[in-house]
Amino acid sequence: MKRRTAEMSSTLSSLLRKGTDFLTPNASSSNLAVAGVNGHAFTKAPEGRLFPKVDPAVDGEECEHDCASCTIHYPAKFSIDEEEKLYGQVKGWATHMLVATGRTDWVRDVEDEKGSVMEAVGRCKMQPTNGRLMLSASNMPVPSSSSAGDDHAKGAEPTTVLLLPAFTLVEHVTPQAVPDLITHYISAAATNTTPLARPSPLANGTTAPADPAALPPPPSHFRTRPCPHAYLILLCSQKTRDARCGQSAPLLRRELERHLRPLGLYRDLHDERPGGVGIYFISHVGGHKFSANMMVYRRAGAGGEAAQCIWLARVRPEDCEGIVRFTVLQGKVVKPERQLRGGFDRERGLVSW
Repeated sequence: MKRRTAEMSSTLSSLLRKGTDFLTPNASSSNLAVAGVNGHAFTKAPEGRLFPKVDPAVDGEECEHDCASCTIHYPAKFSIDEEEKLYGQVKGWATHMLVATGRTDWVRDVEDEKGSVMEAVGRCKMQPTNGRLMLSASNMPVPSSSSAGDDHAKGAEPTTVLLLPAFTLVEHVTPQAVPDLITHYISAAATNTTPLARPSPLANGTTAPADPAALPPPPSHFRTRPCPHAYLILLCSQKTRDARCGQSAPLLRRELERHLRPLGLYRDLHDERPGGVGIYFISHVGGHKFSANMMVYRRAGAGGEAAQCIWLARVRPEDCEGIVRFTVLQGKVVKPERQLRGGFDRERGLVSW
């Protein structure tokens, strides 16, 4: 047992050193072209081609085994759909915006959260010019000034949003400022189908749009900064949509933490150290009958944008060790036939939709 533990520790250390390396492209095939930005086209990847599956010959025989030391289990009556096809069924999106609320559950439809940024986004007549926006409430901490009870209407305090795949935090966002947020930041940010070779970032941390002269200067009341984490794991926790999401998210976070801490990668909600893995709870993303839903965003090197999003479902606590070792650190999928819903790989120009 001691020998096996030492071997696993050595293997995990090796993976950590290679954590920012990305996958070797698979042989491509002729598939449907998906519209990108600025004339670039991405390809819809057939099942089995978007991300590589673990290979015992390369990753060791244990890569196909569930965690043997896992002591966390779902409730006995935790039952999900195990039959329906997963891959390729999610609707494509361009930008994912997480809104900090400091909470893990919300009203059934977060756009109905009175006085919130989510409500303002839902009601805003202005839409992003660079594709579909996926909106998620999250348990990211609200700014301290908001939690201290400054002179703002309840639910309308300034908050922070995280834009993905840009890995950019925009601070001091209020419901009234949502049109400016959409115009100057969301529409100007990188999308899931933006090639990774991007123009130089602006001084305030955003990315220049195709024609900067077409827009007035960004409002000064916003402040932007890069997200400090190298990887993000997003877990649906919204029990008002489905009790299973509220049950599974905290259990998975505990098990993920158990595997991330020995690697020095765990980051709690207030840990701003560069690198590591941030784990956030988010609102309903669809497919709660496949709970637990997990989205893994992986950056393209230190300080870069997300090169990949790997969207998994039917995740159980015993899957967490393999997800950390292979999915988070290497961009591989352990159980694609059962768990992979979709995602994108901007380095290889591939999407699942």
